[in-house]
Amino acid sequence: MKHDAGDDAPIASAPAAPSGAAGVFGDRMPLAEQFAGILADTGVSHGLIGPREVPRLWERHLLNCAVIADAFPREARLIDVGSGAGLPGVVLAIVRPDLEVHLVEPMLRRTQWLDVVVADLGLNSVTVHRGRAEEFAGVLAAPFVTARAVARLDKLARWCVPLLEPQGVLVAMKGRSAATELDEDRKGLERLGLTDAVVTEHSSVLLEEPVLTVDLRFAPRAARAKAARTERGRASRQARTARQARS
Repeated sequence: MKHDAGDDAPIASAPAAPSGAAGVFGDRMPLAEQFAGILADTGVSHGLIGPREVPRLWERHLLNCAVIADAFPREARLIDVGSGAGLPGVVLAIVRPDLEVHLVEPMLRRTQWLDVVVADLGLNSVTVHRGRAEEFAGVLAAPFVTARAVARLDKLARWCVPLLEPQGVLVAMKGRSAATELDEDRKGLERLGLTDAVVTEHSSVLLEEPVLTVDLRFAPRAARAKAARTERGRASRQARTARQARS
């Protein structure tokens, strides 16, 4: 992958993979190293990651994403919303070639970059889609949807739930405050049809602390629609009562 013409910025080198990374990526380790090199090069020049991220590419990005692969069963189909630099979608496709991965990203420059990355890495199981998640409701769906550092849970769920198949699971990558955020946003999630929620730790001896995902399961679409109608009726009654009290 080349820099844009006229780009005179120095090309950064990816740091060496930490000892033991091959234990995570297995025989796909050369692809992981190739992707690390791409991130350090055009990932930076195209503004997908900051130059200060290069020294910690493996721990903060590649391994951080790879360890959540255990959230998905074999040959699962998943959608990565707001894929950006292919995190976690491209990493998951590297470490788990059995997965069918769909990358959803609204920015043209990023989708063009992702198209080249996917081709360069030979990831035939990955498809790039340009657009906002909301635009794919009724067009694209999967049993699993994932996202990394895109938005708070309640907002993220509003975007992602329409992409879930019945009984699908949203696997949201979150930081240390995952449990707190879940508690704070639970009411909004329940209005969307939340039926089950759990915070899961994904660990590796190569990471200083485990990666946390909030795994959210939602009712089938018909049940969600009924819940939404009930919520709208409740809100309408409250508004009507408030107007009568003011009159």
